[in-house]
Amino acid sequence: MFTSLQNPLALASRLLLAALFLPAGISKLTGFAGTVGYITSVGLPMPTVAAAVAAAVEVLGSLALIFGFGTRLAALALAFFTLVASFFFHAFWDLPADKQMMQQLMFFKNVGVTGGLLALAAFGAGGWSLDARQSGR
Repeated sequence: MFTSLQNPLALASRLLLAALFLPAGISKLTGFAGTVGYITSVGLPMPTVAAAVAAAVEVLGSLALIFGFGTRLAALALAFFTLVASFFFHAFWDLPADKQMMQQLMFFKNVGVTGGLLALAAFGAGGWSLDARQSGR
């Protein structure tokens, strides 16, 4: 049964993951100054460059997932981005106990998203993708 669902599930996975990253990337572009300010607030170096890189990774990575083009590389890039960003922007362990819950939830949500992205990197985009079309599957 699952063999027949492999392509639709791979497509659903790509689209659902892109649904998380594409709006975030677009909002970084449309609210660029706010994004730079937020990055500055956590003490990262070169916040303008970091904001541009974050927006590019999220928008371009999302488009790659949607179309299934360069899926494995895009999924790896998004996984790395998500995991690194989690440590800087959802550092619940640095907060007072009464303020940890939401950031802890966000941190572990990102850990789960990273797992899904790594599965895409491992198994590919599926048959309903530009990657499959290019390889002749």
